[in-house]
Amino acid sequence: MSGMHIVGLAFLGSLAAGALTAVGSLAVFFVRRLSERLEDGLLSFAAGIMLAATFFSLLLPALHDGEVLFGSRLAAVMVAIAGLLAGATVLFLLNRYLPHEHFHGGHEGPDAKTLKRIWLFVIAITLHNFPEGMAVGTGFAGGDIGNGTTLATGIGIQNIPEGLAVSVSLIAIGYSRFRAFLVGALTGLVEPMGGLVGGLAVSVAGPFMPLSLAFAAGAMLFVISDEIIPETHRRGYENIATFSLFAGFACMMFLDATLG
Repeated sequence: MSGMHIVGLAFLGSLAAGALTAVGSLAVFFVRRLSERLEDGLLSFAAGIMLAATFFSLLLPALHDGEVLFGSRLAAVMVAIAGLLAGATVLFLLNRYLPHEHFHGGHEGPDAKTLKRIWLFVIAITLHNFPEGMAVGTGFAGGDIGNGTTLATGIGIQNIPEGLAVSVSLIAIGYSRFRAFLVGALTGLVEPMGGLVGGLAVSVAGPFMPLSLAFAAGAMLFVISDEIIPETHRRGYENIATFSLFAGFACMMFLDATLG
């Protein structure tokens, strides 16, 4: 399979996953608000899918490819750990130095009074969606179409409740249904950008495939641990959030076992 074909698959796969964000955002024309219980449950379900994807579709292939490439299980593990920590560190730095706003937790990062509130949300969503797109792109770039398809399907499914939550949150702060839908849908376009980065990185430097997979896993784990879980465990629905995460994890595990 040619390098350009691989990059094309990476882009199309992440584009398809990102487009499902718009599907979720469409519901804003029928639902004006989500209950806190339902919102925490939906976001936790999405986190469960992301969590399973980091293990089954990113870290395990990274370890396998690393052992084949380096001829050593120890070397494969060390490279995977390095990539995992690098991905988390990059997201930590972005999270620390880019001004953004959590849906419930409020402003975080440097003072950004000159930025409109909507751009604070867009930056926050970018932090969520870019590593997801990169994960899908990297999955396809490895040449394993089944793994890439599984990642795209799982990430796409979790984008549906995420798109709904984003649009409903924007309505809650005064945006019209159309503008809330438009912004929610547009946030999904960040994912094919991440897909291109992941696909190009692996296509240009194939030996870095294990590192790229682990990097995407680390970035996604950081989003889950630092953003989603705290957000969904602060309003009294911790049990619902926990079991919704398990449901999402099981869903992604099923997809990986049947499609991967």
